[in-house]
Amino acid sequence: MLTTGVTKVVESTEISAARRVLDRDPVANAFVAARVAAAGLDPWRLGGEMWGWYEGGRLESLCYSGANLVPICATPAAVHGFAERARRTGRRCSSIVGPAEATAELWSLLAPDWGPAREVRTRQPLMATTTMPAGVRPDPLVRRVRRSEMDVLMPACVAMFTEEVGVSPLSGDGGLVYQARVAELIGAGRAFARIEDGRVVFKAELGAVTAQACQIQGVWVAPEHRGRGLAVTGMAAVLRHALAQVSPVASLYVNDYNTPARAAYRRVGFREVGAFMSVLF
Repeated sequence: MLTTGVTKVVESTEISAARRVLDRDPVANAFVAARVAAAGLDPWRLGGEMWGWYEGGRLESLCYSGANLVPICATPAAVHGFAERARRTGRRCSSIVGPAEATAELWSLLAPDWGPAREVRTRQPLMATTTMPAGVRPDPLVRRVRRSEMDVLMPACVAMFTEEVGVSPLSGDGGLVYQARVAELIGAGRAFARIEDGRVVFKAELGAVTAQACQIQGVWVAPEHRGRGLAVTGMAAVLRHALAQVSPVASLYVNDYNTPARAAYRRVGFREVGAFMSVLF
């Protein structure tokens, strides 16, 4: 029996129904859930539209359509509905990212119209932990970045982004949006770093925060300091803060080919709980 449904923009008044969908997987959905918690569903405040897939009038799946296109708890039928809407509106995002299975199906449907992509990362392990690691001493020099240290942190953030994504965040608008995001994280006390002689040695941020889970992002060690275990002790320091003061679960996702990073995260106690996929334009 075929399932029929409809895709439409979720109204601001449907916030409770949207939260119920997001709460099905608070770890995988942390990025979008954090945005909804802060901004609600109004597209102007949210930075994009929230699309919903409805069956029998009930909201079953979501898809965030902003700078990223993010399928959320998307059933196969929902993926097809979201793909149809995305084709009609045209590509406005710089990436498609989300749980691997739904993202792969969404991209297969959009590729003929939106392709080719600059890069497709088919499997990015989603890792999480609820406890501090035994036998790892958090780096005592890793601390919150101060507002006055924006100019110190920014070069490390640009280096990390360029290394990770393959393009500079300073292109296009000259980096205004990216600088604003870094300033926001510093102001919220969610940027952490070890700074020596005015230069960042290690850094990481809590990119998304909800009452149920937080997502660590932007993990970076200066090239000349790599191989010294700073990622392990630095991550332990960030994790200590995250679990004690932010959320009961800390998560992150990492490229499957980044063997050193995956090993470091495992040493700090992270374990795979799923997989993401990213399509970069």
